[in-house]
Amino acid sequence: MSAKVLKHAKIYTGDQVIEDGYIRFDKQVLAVGPVFEYKAEADDEIQNVQGTTIIPGFIDVHAHGGYGYDAMDGDPDQIDTMATKMMRNEGVTTLFATTMTQSNDNIAHAMKGVKAAAAKNPIIKGVHLEGPFISPVYKGAQPEQYIKDPNVKLLGEWNELSGGLVKLITYAPEDPGSAAFENYCIANGIVPSVGHSNATREQLLNSKATHVTHLYNAQREFKHRQPGVTGHAMLEDNMHAELICDGFHIVPDMIRLAFDQKGADRIELVTDSMRSKGMPEGESELGGQKVFVKDKQARLADGTLAGSVLQFIDAFKNIQSFTGCSMYEAVLMSSVNQAEEFHLDHKGILEVGRDADMNLIDQDMNLKATYSYGNENHPE
Repeated sequence: MSAKVLKHAKIYTGDQVIEDGYIRFDKQVLAVGPVFEYKAEADDEIQNVQGTTIIPGFIDVHAHGGYGYDAMDGDPDQIDTMATKMMRNEGVTTLFATTMTQSNDNIAHAMKGVKAAAAKNPIIKGVHLEGPFISPVYKGAQPEQYIKDPNVKLLGEWNELSGGLVKLITYAPEDPGSAAFENYCIANGIVPSVGHSNATREQLLNSKATHVTHLYNAQREFKHRQPGVTGHAMLEDNMHAELICDGFHIVPDMIRLAFDQKGADRIELVTDSMRSKGMPEGESELGGQKVFVKDKQARLADGTLAGSVLQFIDAFKNIQSFTGCSMYEAVLMSSVNQAEEFHLDHKGILEVGRDADMNLIDQDMNLKATYSYGNENHPE
């Protein structure tokens, strides 16, 4: 079987930088290193990509929708199409389809839909349940009428309907029933993430949350007498912090503060995108609520931010622009950290035996091609 070879690119593998490199692959990486080490095989399909950079494919663990579709619609074909468009247009090669606070039946329907979509589309590697076990104080754009206390039985039912795809759950740890809920999550490989929460630092020190959903947004704020959710996430080394780097959810200075405090190995870029991403501006929908998209911002009628229309390639550019971090560090925050935290053992790093998931970008960091399991795709 022939293999593809990309030569003369600068390659960020996720653990090293190769200035003039090559990568040989089929569905998986077969070899990667400096060009002078390349030994041609008879059937190799060789492409000179000089002037470009190769980085691992992006991993988005928090994306509700885009391109007119939403995971909550529960339509397998639409979720499949949504994931494929995120891959082609943004470089996302691994996706956690994200739900929101809704009725039990609607969430159950979404779980079935994501399971069926994942059976067709291997990009979909998990579900992020955002709610409904959250605090009404920091509900953000989540509909309050469906908020409920943590419920192990419900979570178990939803996880079973998804085919065991629930990998991340956003909840409010201050609820008295959280301890048993957290234990269930950990026993079943689900990362507990504090978000949409009014928890104090003291409550969080007694919780088992190791992840924070969209740092700064929809959570008890960082204050001088109470660090809150944001302060706790900043202070604890075991906390992985999501950042929405669109410049609206968090101003660039506060992104830089988070980067300076947490470092590149504990931050994970996410889009938190909704169905209007990649669509014309105007009226849209989120969880049965009207959303208005204007100037690259999605807001409810009362002005509350309602997810984003951020594309992941732009988050990758923005984190470098906002913080001055290196591309090596941006790769950690867009791929490597997610793969490590969620035990995605074949993702995140370009090394022999891992999936050939990678992005080819030009000198302006524009996406030229995305390879998913070795298959070449281009922005639409």
